[in-house]
Amino acid sequence: MGIELTAVLLAAAALVALFSGWRGARKPDPMRGPRLIPWRGLMLTSAALAVLLLVHLVNLLGVTTGR
Repeated sequence: MGIELTAVLLAAAALVALFSGWRGARKPDPMRGPRLIPWRGLMLTSAALAVLLLVHLVNLLGVTTGR
């Protein structure tokens, strides 16, 4: 995976994490019914993906991470 694709996916994952965090922090509205999308789970998943993509991007730029 190249630098450009990694950067685009990193930005997309970060945006999904921010949007999901905003939606998950809103108060529930009992009149509209239950939430059908698990916003907090989506936020955690996309944030973890963003961290992995950030490490991959740093590795592509030449910095050695790990052993």
